[in-house]
Amino acid sequence: MDQSIRGPGFLKLFVNAITMRILIVEDEKSLAEEIALFLRNEQYSCDIAFNGRDASEELAANLYDFVLLDIGLPDYNGLDLIKEAKNYNSEAYFIVITARGELDDKLKGFNSGADDYLAKPFSILELHSRIQAITRRKFGQSSSIIKFGSFALDISKLQLLHQETPVNLTKKEYDLLSYLVLNKGRVLDRLQLVEHIWGSFYEDDFDSNYIDVHIKNIRKKLGEFDQSNYIKTVRGLGYKFEDA
Repeated sequence: MDQSIRGPGFLKLFVNAITMRILIVEDEKSLAEEIALFLRNEQYSCDIAFNGRDASEELAANLYDFVLLDIGLPDYNGLDLIKEAKNYNSEAYFIVITARGELDDKLKGFNSGADDYLAKPFSILELHSRIQAITRRKFGQSSSIIKFGSFALDISKLQLLHQETPVNLTKKEYDLLSYLVLNKGRVLDRLQLVEHIWGSFYEDDFDSNYIDVHIKNIRKKLGEFDQSNYIKTVRGLGYKFEDA
């Protein structure tokens, strides 16, 4: 697959500003592993399922931003898997990757809930650009600077500024804050935050309070510059970001 050109710029920086979790469903193991290697190098969190049964279990157990799905699985109709997955990952985006290039298959894929379609053979760079384009539409961002109050989240530099003064956030604090900011007004529960920032979770970890500790630390650091309560606690649910 062609990886000869890697276009720099805002879109790449924007996508890399948050942890995106991707499930690759592909029975051709070498292809699945090649895609995963490339995307992990681009700072995505990737899981792989080589058949429909394993994919179904992953989708039921985990939350994903994207599912890259081969229709022609040995044990499953990939289009049926999209419909099933919508029950667990209603906000996931599906990119169908398949050797079937006919128009009928594309239409069936879109009618089943696919967001994009890529026929084999394809360039990994093209796949990456499709993921970036969908991500940009998802968050509606056209600038590398996101302002709230007297702060500016600079995605190009992966830092938070207060009137051009850097706020000393750790990597995880930055990841957590940027994910909340990009999902402004949306309630995110602790499981979502754990999976999107850390990539996976174990039950013992999920029962711990480290999300709350990180939120407390972020609030304290923001409060040194601005006493506004940007990160709201939604009792019994999680957290949401508001700047109004």
